[in-house]
Amino acid sequence: MTPIETQRAVEAVWRIEAARLVAGLTRMTRDMSLAEELAQDALVTALKDWPKNGIPNNPGAWLMQTAKRRAIDHFRRSKVLARNMPALTYDEELRQEDDAPDYDARLDDEVKDNLLSLIFTACHPILSAEARSALTLRLVGGLTTAEIARAFLVPEPTIQQRIVRAKKTLADAHIPFEVPGGDDRAKRIGSVLEVVYLIFNEGYAATAGDDWMRTELCDEALRLGRILARLAPNEPEVHGLVALMEIQASRSEARVAGDGTPILLLDQDRARWNQILIRRGLAALEQTERLGGSGGTYALQAAIAACHARASKADHTDWSRIAELYD
Repeated sequence: MTPIETQRAVEAVWRIEAARLVAGLTRMTRDMSLAEELAQDALVTALKDWPKNGIPNNPGAWLMQTAKRRAIDHFRRSKVLARNMPALTYDEELRQEDDAPDYDARLDDEVKDNLLSLIFTACHPILSAEARSALTLRLVGGLTTAEIARAFLVPEPTIQQRIVRAKKTLADAHIPFEVPGGDDRAKRIGSVLEVVYLIFNEGYAATAGDDWMRTELCDEALRLGRILARLAPNEPEVHGLVALMEIQASRSEARVAGDGTPILLLDQDRARWNQILIRRGLAALEQTERLGGSGGTYALQAAIAACHARASKADHTDWSRIAELYD
């Protein structure tokens, strides 16, 4: 690989692995800011090492091991290793890269829990909606502060301050890094879904700027929603939200004319609707119904959107069914 190709590969791996890396390190260190710093250190090390030695067979495990070593060094320097040692040394014997496949197999369930914990923590109701969105895009989405600032059309320092304050608020309130259980989880899932849908809506119908849509935000919300659906497969409203976003996003290419003018739903060229997204949305809606969540807020909206998606022409729309759903 050329240096440029290697750098692109590192960036691609980072985009995939960043959330899992930060989630695992947060569990180990109990410090979200430190976890992100250690993850960034691992990325810098990869940018230096991989062009010379090649990309490892398991880049995600390589990044985790590199970051964990930095964590151990950090706690040794700060003389608090004893307090953190149990979390940091549980797999110390797996330092060698040759053990990476076993490492991944052993941590499958843990990674799932860590990611879900990260999402629930970043979307904690103690934070404002703006802070939750920025922190989620940063930690779970892997976006830079500059990318988030561009997406929401605000100055980069504003986003940076939101993220810093959000982390401090969570730390000061001693919010545990965990997936809440029972009634608390049921209450918190609404906050998580609200943040993901807020991000999607800002992309689907931008509240500021010259462009009516910002598809990169829609794409990021869809990615977060799909991750959440894999991590929480028995939560019907998660699938309901994914269904809604998939179906709505399927119309993106048909919503705006060449001159930037919005095209109303009934006037859109349905041949330009993305059938893959529609199929995915309908499948997610069916999953919601199988889980008994057809009456949920997002599921109802998805069912209405599905009525339009199933109609090959505007005059084939099942308006009676839509009226029933609105009722």
